[in-house]
Amino acid sequence: MLYLDFIQIPVLLTERLILRPLRVDDAAEIHLLRSNESVNKYIDREASTCIEDAESHIRMIESLIKEKKSVTWAITLKESTTLIGTICFWNFNSMSEIVEIGYEMLPASQGKGLMIEAAKMVIQFGFEQMNVQSITAFSSTQNLKSVALLEKLNFSDAHTYSVLQNLHENLTDTATYILNR
Repeated sequence: MLYLDFIQIPVLLTERLILRPLRVDDAAEIHLLRSNESVNKYIDREASTCIEDAESHIRMIESLIKEKKSVTWAITLKESTTLIGTICFWNFNSMSEIVEIGYEMLPASQGKGLMIEAAKMVIQFGFEQMNVQSITAFSSTQNLKSVALLEKLNFSDAHTYSVLQNLHENLTDTATYILNR
């Protein structure tokens, strides 16, 4: 059974990063992230139009965490408290012990190996602390950076994974990836 009884999302440390809970004072960076055209290109969501949209998104994430429907971290460099991206587990299937991973990063921080560093830590946390058996990811086949990241993390293309589990029906050209414990 998935372990989801976190009083607070734990802080995770990597060589260069701090993965910490989102805070209301992250709203400016969340707005930049969620309004960025290149970040949103392959994601089915409304772009943030103002700081209030970002604050609302942070409150929604906090609610999902309290409801045990998501575990979300802000990604920051160790030498800064400024959010450069987010990474999460969501779409929990407690019965099968499967979660979905999601991630996004501001363009200025992309291409530096930071997301793979964050993802490795989150994946380790999922397997070791949450009792996850499988992690899924749904990526546009056109999003070559995301596909390359998943392949570097040893996710495999999961043609046989149930389409019912893919809650991203509005996206076209979506590939399903899976990483088993």
